[in-house]
Amino acid sequence: MTMNIRFLAVLAAALVLASSTGFAQSAGEAVYKANCQSCHGSTGTPSAGMAKMMGVKAASDPDMKKLTAEQEFDSVKNGKGKMKPLSPKLTDAQIKDAVSYFRSLK
Repeated sequence: MTMNIRFLAVLAAALVLASSTGFAQSAGEAVYKANCQSCHGSTGTPSAGMAKMMGVKAASDPDMKKLTAEQEFDSVKNGKGKMKPLSPKLTDAQIKDAVSYFRSLK
């Protein structure tokens, strides 16, 4: 009986740990959600108003798909158009993670 209880306790703990890691955000997703999604949208598609007012394009836009990761990194770090630079606020590693996440959006 004691062996069954131990087994069930270990099994329950393993399931809890496995399920919690499945829902964890990537570092890039967390940085994107905290710093980018207000303009670029949670799925990489800005609202119509934001797109018009700030000239923000969707991640799926052909012009965005033409950009390299380095070009996107430079835009985030140094700013571009109406977008202000995020370099004082974010580290290079955080910017790279956010760019990678943005590029993964459809």
